[in-house]
Amino acid sequence: MSAHVTKKRVAILISGRGSNMVSLIEAARAPDYPAEIVLVLSNRPDAAGLTRAREAGIPARAVDHKVYPNRTAFDAALQKELDAAGIELIVLAGFMRILTDAFVEAWAGRMINIHPSLLPLFKGTHTHERAITAGVRLHGCTVHYVVPELDAGPIVAQAAVPVLPGDDADALAARVIVQEHRLYPAALALIAGGGAVLEGGRVRLGEAERDAGAALLSL
Repeated sequence: MSAHVTKKRVAILISGRGSNMVSLIEAARAPDYPAEIVLVLSNRPDAAGLTRAREAGIPARAVDHKVYPNRTAFDAALQKELDAAGIELIVLAGFMRILTDAFVEAWAGRMINIHPSLLPLFKGTHTHERAITAGVRLHGCTVHYVVPELDAGPIVAQAAVPVLPGDDADALAARVIVQEHRLYPAALALIAGGGAVLEGGRVRLGEAERDAGAALLSL
């Protein structure tokens, strides 16, 4: 990719320490990465990820949900920050607020999330415990577009890990988070670089991207 190609302007929304945020920031430092992280927002002023973002030289601000009377007012405050920064893509990275349908629909096809399971399995919370209880042999993570229905948007990319004998939720989570930190930057690059296109509620990958995706899934 030419260094002159315009990079997509990305905001990351967090609520906590932002471990996936850090992997995205590090990936975006590459000259040929097709996205630029230009803003980090958190609904929690005490989120450790805000400090980590500022240390990386990225503007980071809190939009404290507690000071707004309802979700609509909070989302409007988020939107104001996003507009001011000229944001083109939103990446949710441990963002623990439910966004209104109106906000989600306004960002349709421009907002992604990562979920710690192989969707459509184990939507919602406590995914690692549920995977162990269900006795599945493979678990993992999924990057998907955000839609009003929880964890139900079109799938961009997935990475799998084995569920090993004797695993508890913490051991399995530790194995999955390693793959999250590899998968999320790769998926954002696919979207920002045009290698993943949303068509008719499904994500279409180019030929080169399909080959890269197969390699990623085999990690």
